[in-house]
Amino acid sequence: MMPDTNISVILPTVLLTAWACALLLLDELVIKRKGITALLAAAGLALALGFALMQTGSEMTGFSGMVVLDGFAHFFTILFLLTGLFGVAVSYDYIRRMDIERGEYYVLVLFSVAGMILISQATDLIVVFLALELLSIPLYVLSAFANPRADSEEAGLKYFLLGSFAAGFLVYGTALTFGATGSTSLYAIVASISAGSANLAFLLAGAALLLIGFGFKVAAVPFHMWTPDVYQGAPTAVTAFMSAGAKAAGFAALLRVFMIAFPSLSVDLAPVLWIISAVTMFAGNIIAIAQTNIKRMLAYSSIAQAGYLLIGVAAVGELGTAAILFYLSVYVLTNIAAFAVAEIAANATGSELIKDMAGLSRRAPGIAFALLASMLSLAGVPPLAGFFGKFYIFQAAVGYTNPAGQNSLVWLALLGVLTSIIALYYYLVVLKVAYVDRAEGEDVPLRTSGGFKAALTITVAGMIFFGIFATPLYTLSTLAAQAVR
Repeated sequence: MMPDTNISVILPTVLLTAWACALLLLDELVIKRKGITALLAAAGLALALGFALMQTGSEMTGFSGMVVLDGFAHFFTILFLLTGLFGVAVSYDYIRRMDIERGEYYVLVLFSVAGMILISQATDLIVVFLALELLSIPLYVLSAFANPRADSEEAGLKYFLLGSFAAGFLVYGTALTFGATGSTSLYAIVASISAGSANLAFLLAGAALLLIGFGFKVAAVPFHMWTPDVYQGAPTAVTAFMSAGAKAAGFAALLRVFMIAFPSLSVDLAPVLWIISAVTMFAGNIIAIAQTNIKRMLAYSSIAQAGYLLIGVAAVGELGTAAILFYLSVYVLTNIAAFAVAEIAANATGSELIKDMAGLSRRAPGIAFALLASMLSLAGVPPLAGFFGKFYIFQAAVGYTNPAGQNSLVWLALLGVLTSIIALYYYLVVLKVAYVDRAEGEDVPLRTSGGFKAALTITVAGMIFFGIFATPLYTLSTLAAQAVR
């Protein structure tokens, strides 16, 4: 019997991987100007996006059911490809200015995006692990890409060591799950549980270890230790791409695995998720207040955002999943814009300190407006898209009922509202510096490249559009959430 190797299921992943390999050879042997490499990388992402859009509405499985193409995978595939395009757009001018312009940078971005897409399609724990490593290993290298800068090399080493440690939890969790059920297929695992043949003690231990592995990837407390140092030390363009794409990929895997394989364990794991979510929201937001470095502040903000997203995971079901998908879409736009502005300001002033962003509104009104939109969207202020992101998450928590029929997550939604108010303070501090504080040379206009302008224009427009017209994106999120079953 011929094995099921329906290659069209993973067509965007295969295309990106082949394109990256070809681009690596071309860059080394033929291409002399790295701008051409950047354009070719963007072309590969755009081509994969075109194929992904052509496949929209298709549902199929491949490789003996180890990967699936459904609405959930379609949603994340498009999101990851757009994230890759934004990542390339904000990278070219930055790596040229930092004198780290090497063609393999864009190749690594392509490999990482391919891993992100594959992880959203994986329905087998082995494929989940392989996809996670495919997206992570290029990010380890990219984090250290600004060598011989010591902080960049330190960031890459820390990310690699802690990432490898977290991968061990994922592998051990997979082993325990296999031992408990006799399979690594998500559908076979849930079938074993339903049949009563699974060893529930081993299965619960395996699920807990998997949760630790995914917790590292999404930067949830207490698995967040790497985040501030890596975000600060890595090249800012890498941080922008990583903060958006890697977090979305982590949640894609977390949702797929726990919604399909472990729904019956949700009652046992729910208290753990509640505690992690609450502590992550509080720790991320409170520690962010004390930060003076813009990238470090955004790192703790990213940790806090993981806490809000975990509310949706705790509110297990279609409503919570749809809210997470909407939130992640908005988060990609917001974080790319925030780090792009931080990158532009650092290029202009030679500093990543928040206080050195003084006078930005007078030097570059458009860039300052992008900062305004991203900060307020992260805080959840209407009429920006971040408001609806939090609204749908809190709505899912309020609407969730436990098996006893009780609304058991209202308190978690209230904590989310409280920590959002705390977060508003440090976001407003950044805006106060940019719009109110004075600085020498603020009458000199700040120039930036076309890639930055395009990325900021699209992301800010997206924040405003989905803040006013949230329903279309939420409808797509709901349809994608319905596919996870």
